[in-house]
Amino acid sequence: MAPAQDQDTAFVDLNFFGHPRVIGTGVLRSNRGVWLIDPGPTTALSGLERALAGLGLSLFDVRGLLLTHIHLDHAGASGTIVRQWPDIRVFVHERGAPHVIDPSRLLESASRLYAGDLERLWGEVAPVPGANLQVLQGGERLDLEGRPIDVAYTPGHASHHVSYFDGHSGSAFVGDTGGVRLAPGRYVVPPTPPPDIDLRAWRESIARIGRWNPARLYLTHFGAVERPAEHLVALGERLDACGEIARRLLEEAGSDDDRMQRFVDRATADLRAAMPDDEARLYQLAVPPAHCWLGLARYWRKKATVQQT
Repeated sequence: MAPAQDQDTAFVDLNFFGHPRVIGTGVLRSNRGVWLIDPGPTTALSGLERALAGLGLSLFDVRGLLLTHIHLDHAGASGTIVRQWPDIRVFVHERGAPHVIDPSRLLESASRLYAGDLERLWGEVAPVPGANLQVLQGGERLDLEGRPIDVAYTPGHASHHVSYFDGHSGSAFVGDTGGVRLAPGRYVVPPTPPPDIDLRAWRESIARIGRWNPARLYLTHFGAVERPAEHLVALGERLDACGEIARRLLEEAGSDDDRMQRFVDRATADLRAAMPDDEARLYQLAVPPAHCWLGLARYWRKKATVQQT
């Protein structure tokens, strides 16, 4: 029998810019406090505080932040939170740790995607002092003051991505490696922004998550998936399909802008065929199709360069 959900495991909606079901945060209670998985961006910090208040909690109760990866929609508020509550620990993969301590290169990279919208969307990205970090490699079992949590290295979406498994509740918190699926909807999209998409590594990460045999997945975008095996199969199939579409488009005539527009048009048409327009717009907010194209195109071009050397 699958482990049951319990009052010590929650998932809250940050209501990103007033939009529900776009960004969420995992909430784990331990013997002495609360642990957040992916606190979200600083622009949604007030939403996080309201959601915690709904559980009878506040940031004062938080003992640590468990980051699946350092992208701004997942981890952007970390430094701001730690500045206010300097005893909070921050768990992050070793590849992401330097960019949490000094986010300048992260912001430079993000500015290529978001340009003038960077600050409006994500707000302040403050550094986290190195003394607050607990650096992960994957394979650890964390003791969150009486609550054991397993860590797996799950790259593919990002080279610094980890996932967390709570054996007590059977819940796996899988960040973006688990894809975007705005529950209760069942349509799944692999988020593939640049700079370090790796389709082969992502496939291996999907298998690694499956080996936990979780009772449910929690996706930052968004919510609980109660049939994990079925979801992971669908995610893998969609990942392969999107990758192949991008590869074929790169072989077609036209400019890069032309190819990107064809990819965006196809992705938008697929969304609108599967759901109402207002739901499709939420998906496009959570995972912009143009960003997916840029990451996949970069992946195939890097792969071609390696094969030629």
